[in-house]
Amino acid sequence: MSVIDRRTALRGLAASLAPWPVPAAFAQPAEPDVAIVGAGSAGIAAARELARLGRSVVVLEGMGRIGGRAFTESRSFGAPFDHGCAWLHKADQNPYRDLARGYGFDLAEHDYALDRVHVGPRRAGEAEVAALHAKELEMSDAIAAAAARIDGPASRFVDMGGPWADTAASYLGAMDFAVDLDELSTADYAAGDDLEPNMLCRQGFGAIVARYGAGLPVRLHTPVTRIDHGGAGVRLTTPSGVLRAKSVIVTVSTGVLAADAIRFDPPLPDWKVQAFHDLPMGLLMKIPLLIRTERFGVAPFTDLFLERAGVRDIYFLAFPFDLPLMIGFIGGDFAWEMTAAGQEAALDYAKGALGELFGAAATAQVKGGLMTGWGANRWTKGAYSAATPGKYAARAALAVPVAEKIFFAGEALGGPLVQTCAGAFNAGQAAARAAHAALPA
Repeated sequence: MSVIDRRTALRGLAASLAPWPVPAAFAQPAEPDVAIVGAGSAGIAAARELARLGRSVVVLEGMGRIGGRAFTESRSFGAPFDHGCAWLHKADQNPYRDLARGYGFDLAEHDYALDRVHVGPRRAGEAEVAALHAKELEMSDAIAAAAARIDGPASRFVDMGGPWADTAASYLGAMDFAVDLDELSTADYAAGDDLEPNMLCRQGFGAIVARYGAGLPVRLHTPVTRIDHGGAGVRLTTPSGVLRAKSVIVTVSTGVLAADAIRFDPPLPDWKVQAFHDLPMGLLMKIPLLIRTERFGVAPFTDLFLERAGVRDIYFLAFPFDLPLMIGFIGGDFAWEMTAAGQEAALDYAKGALGELFGAAATAQVKGGLMTGWGANRWTKGAYSAATPGKYAARAALAVPVAEKIFFAGEALGGPLVQTCAGAFNAGQAAARAAHAALPA
């Protein structure tokens, strides 16, 4: 089993799932029971759960759309493309699977167990790929074993000897947790669940989330800059004015919280602020390439991995749903470096990788492309949270409400499905139930 499609299973996750109808529009109360900051997966799920429990809500979103890091658009390539979340992880327990089916969307199982591995222009043979998978499993076991003793950097506990160590390290860290092994917490790694089975949606994961959020009382282009919580209730300051509510659920990323983009008055306890900083954002970047007519002898949904010198590896998902796209992925420190270099540099890099895989003529087949920009996005400041080694307990600290009226949710609190859209959904529902319980009956 490839480690990129794994996350060693230490805990299961039980859920009761059922298809969801398209909801009717909600009213926008002037002073809701609960205000929700952020209309991503967590905020949408929290709003739905609170409405089910009979509470009034208003969702305040800084961007001009809902969905957060689940974002599908068709303008760039003439077909749905997910800039962020794409795989429905743990699909048999993922609430978005039944939502997608209820909406009539098309799902395909795809667990990205690599079909082809290249070292520069040379394709690895079957025995070499088997050796790579063995090295991945060895490293995974070593990190999980270390986590039982200490929360430290994963790099300290893995053997980097052998020809496939660098490739396996890229899988385990940059391509999955969005940080390199020296920044990967052993406890964070071990706490993640096995993500199989995985699915992709032809219409896009972002389209599922957007459909689920349709009709909610969301105010777009309304960033919250201040939350006053002295006295009764809370007061949220936005460019459009102040919203009063009995309590608030904050679902923005830990990167946004650590940047002090939202001021709290009175200031939050030091332990809470420290949790924001102990859960910095990692980065997984996509560099999709639009291909003219050639398919390079590669079947739809083929997974390719190219190891390049200097920890500059790239993974390609080839032609999903038979679309003319080669979707490149890079992660960790390299992705941050590419963010700084800019889109033109990213496209040059991905086209160079394509030429290395299929010959120089392949680059002429590239009709267009882009670089996903989560690292430079002011509303996210990264892709998803990764606990600093030694600071895994910050996830529990982040979850603790303040004064029983400021609650937190998001992928950083996704439990065994941390860093995923489904984990954010679960965290949103949990925060909603906690907020409901804290309010008068």
